Amino acid sequence: LSSGMKGVMEENMKKQMDFQMDAFQMQLERQLAMQNEMRERQMSMGIARAREIVKYYGSFYVVLAVLGPVAAFRSKSAGPLIPLLPLGFVLTYQLDAAYGDLLARARKEAEHIMKEERDMIELPSGMPTFDLIEAKRLAQK
Repeated sequence: LSSGMKGVMEENMKKQMDFQMDAFQMQLERQLAMQNEMRERQMSMGIARAREIVKYYGSFYVVLAVLGPVAAFRSKSAGPLIPLLPLGFVLTYQLDAAYGDLLARARKEAEHIMKEERDMIELPSGMPTFDLIEAKRLAQK
């Protein structure tokens, strides 16, 4: 009788553990889905912001590109044209970030770093452990 009861209890315990594991897995999957959704929303806002910056900066650059040569012609000096070069690099970067494949290249480089240069991203003194955090917490009391 007791061995039958023990078997039933063990079976119930196994079912409870399986249920808890399934619930934990579902919760983890939901958290990952939520984090990814938030990451995608933040990235899309960043790209949208970069595109807005390009509109304003591009307009400024066009005005400078039109007025710079006029000023250079009138002053008979190349001075007014000098800002076009560095600002052209900035505009090119902004265009690449907003409409080009800058993010794809950065992602590829990040994947390379994670695979081939792990030592570059390791935490100093390694990953914190529960025991370390608990010891520091108790030391602060």
